[in-house]
Amino acid sequence: MTGFRLRDGQSGPPTRESSRAYWHKDASAVLLGHRTTEVVPPTADVVIVGSGITGTFAARELVKGGRSVLHLEAREACWGATGRNGGHCQPMLYLSRPHVARFELGTYEFLRDFIAEHKIPCDWKVVGGVHALFDKESYDAAEKLISLLRREHPDLAEKVILARRDASRSLRVPAAWGAVVQTHAAKLWPYKLVAWVLEQLLGEHPANEYNLQTNTPVEHLQRNDGHGGSGWIVHTRRGQVAARHVLLACNAYTSYLLTGMTGLITPVRGQVTALVPPAVGHKPLEHSYVWMRGGGDDDYLIERDEEGDERVLILGGERFGTSGAEEGIWDDGPVNHVVGENLRRALSTAVKLRGEEYEEAERLEAKYEWTGIMGFSKDNYPWVGRVPPSLGGGGGEPGEESHLWISAGYTGHGMPTAARCGIRVAQMMMGKNKSFEMPEEYEMSEERAERAAKMEPTVSRGFVDDAERLLHTLQGRT
Repeated sequence: MTGFRLRDGQSGPPTRESSRAYWHKDASAVLLGHRTTEVVPPTADVVIVGSGITGTFAARELVKGGRSVLHLEAREACWGATGRNGGHCQPMLYLSRPHVARFELGTYEFLRDFIAEHKIPCDWKVVGGVHALFDKESYDAAEKLISLLRREHPDLAEKVILARRDASRSLRVPAAWGAVVQTHAAKLWPYKLVAWVLEQLLGEHPANEYNLQTNTPVEHLQRNDGHGGSGWIVHTRRGQVAARHVLLACNAYTSYLLTGMTGLITPVRGQVTALVPPAVGHKPLEHSYVWMRGGGDDDYLIERDEEGDERVLILGGERFGTSGAEEGIWDDGPVNHVVGENLRRALSTAVKLRGEEYEEAERLEAKYEWTGIMGFSKDNYPWVGRVPPSLGGGGGEPGEESHLWISAGYTGHGMPTAARCGIRVAQMMMGKNKSFEMPEEYEMSEERAERAAKMEPTVSRGFVDDAERLLHTLQGRT
């Protein structure tokens, strides 16, 4: 849009030339450049903006419910955060409020069973998650949380193990003070999961039921109050679409199209590398890893060890080593060279990659390096539901409801959350009874937005601060 200027804190559009993610090296031949019809249809029941895990599972639910869907993607399918993450799916069972932990656990189990039922070749493998605690303050905070969990919520506690310092060596984190081990943690190829679902939708439904248009950026949304309804005109670079309902499933980029969400969802750039393990003495890792320190560390690690594939260590994080911690950045084209160098050196003291008789390499080479944009929520919870008029959702007349919907703002934790958020918002759109409970903290509302707007700006917080806040919340009210 000529002359369009962004507000402070507002996201820009997805970058045309993005960095090359490891997960896209084996991209779907069906989906690359896919346009179900030569032109963008002029009308649709539902337009979904964004083809990551949220938009894809929402589309599947809507089509299954008899709604026709036009699915718009600015770049290639699943080219945003879902196709650029670290390959983990792990609910946070001890550092979340119990009902939130159960929702994440339910999403994890839903994905596990869905993948098994359909035999989806996305390399899902349950490995258990090691959360390494590198200082006594972090260990003590974890111990308090897990003790409370054992007393009040034994069903969650049985899936969490607190390992003391003498067990750190066997867990391959000898420098750690201790570790939390979560049994329900998997690694997978997220792009291949989403690609499989999209391919099934295309193969099983004609264009008038499901239509996917890649490389079709949405430029802005316009209220359409005429002809007996409060729908929307979706403006794209390839034409306009009149739709009754619009779902924004574009996560960090939400505020580009919905300026009322500026500051409520902040774009944050994450960086990931595919590191080449040591040539001599390397012992494959049995678990996935997350660093937990009192400061702002957020490193996360899996090893790609499936037979026939190149062996690499997928390591992400280290953004707190830069000024501003990459907050407010929506461009996933370049990589930050300071972050990249820190990632190449991060494993030398954190994880034992080689046998005991070997010293660890100070620096590893990266075969792939890429960035991805996360959507950080102001109050740390996703925003799911109908967009109220005050935030730009329309429906301002008495008795008139908004037909603009949102499911976004996963704060870097979308894999154990987003799929069922997408399903739930689709059920809301269809007026169907909910098939599972979703935390009330996730629900979009005008009151929630007003509360969040008064909160302090997004800041980098460490594990100890998060643990102390949660303890304070849970004590006497679990």
